[in-house]
Amino acid sequence: MPKSAGSRPATFDPDAAASPGSGIFGLPFTVEESRVVVVPVPCEATTSYRAGTGKGPAAVLAASRQVDLHDRQTGSPYTQGIAMEPIPAPLARRDREARRLALPILAAGGVIKSARQREALARVNRCGEETNAWVHEKTAALLRAGKLPVILGGDHSVAFGSIQACAERHPGLGILHVDAHADLREAYEGFTWSHASIMFNVITQLPAVARLVQVGLRDVGRREEQRIAGSGGRIVAFHDADLALDLAGGKSFAALAAAIVRELPEAVYISWDIDGLDPALCPSTGTPVPGGLSWHQATLLLAALAGSGRRVVGMDLSEVAPSSSGDEWDANVAARLLYKMIGFALLANDTPPVTRRKR
Repeated sequence: MPKSAGSRPATFDPDAAASPGSGIFGLPFTVEESRVVVVPVPCEATTSYRAGTGKGPAAVLAASRQVDLHDRQTGSPYTQGIAMEPIPAPLARRDREARRLALPILAAGGVIKSARQREALARVNRCGEETNAWVHEKTAALLRAGKLPVILGGDHSVAFGSIQACAERHPGLGILHVDAHADLREAYEGFTWSHASIMFNVITQLPAVARLVQVGLRDVGRREEQRIAGSGGRIVAFHDADLALDLAGGKSFAALAAAIVRELPEAVYISWDIDGLDPALCPSTGTPVPGGLSWHQATLLLAALAGSGRRVVGMDLSEVAPSSSGDEWDANVAARLLYKMIGFALLANDTPPVTRRKR
């Protein structure tokens, strides 16, 4: 545990207004002092519908300073140290260039008609590989230091390197994937590292990931459904429509959340696309879909995980896009979700493991 975890500077008042330019959630901790480290990845080169998620990390950082640090469900997670690394300007510049190259390909629906477009596609894919390597290195270093890594996107593709590093350290890893989409499309629109391909890449390239548990799905392609059905149980999908039917039939969401969590192995990575929530909570996200988890359902799911005896070894939150009108609602919700994710993860990791009989 970091040297300052479990304490706070004597001059820090958690109930005071955050000072301008302070750290995430207005906290004074450094990365070295913190148990939890947020790594911003402002990349969105292959965003296929509405852009803006590249600005997500900065927007969430700004909104986080309005979050009250005492949380009724998780206590005071900030006392264990939470810090955010600086937004990496070189990564953002490289992504903007990749986005410029990707736009004509996206406009053509991924149809490549010239050698110039093929070269542009290759360069965008190389950018994705470089981003993966950067995130992998960052995550692996944080894991070695005994910290909980949290990737803050950016589009969902930025999570690959983090999941890879966590799976290498924790073979048999399970992923709790909250999303409106299955993200099981192969090289969507030609882009190997598309945001719509993140879980396809995880399943096909990371054998140490034992199970993918997907929650809130409501826009799923036919081939994605076939991929789920043909996974031999490695992918378990909880479709939003099925959850709604269960709720209408009298089941409690607490019971449904417990059933979802039971599908996960001991070590869990949380991969949360903000559009897994009801779009009333994230109207500016790139691909909003009607339905989704309510705020309280989202926190009940996290609470079920925290109380199950499983460990959270890493997390990401992606697809947060600030409104073009300047409304900070999306970032406001995302900052609070991020704090809940961190708080419940710390509760999970500090709870003695539950002995379970093998099924």
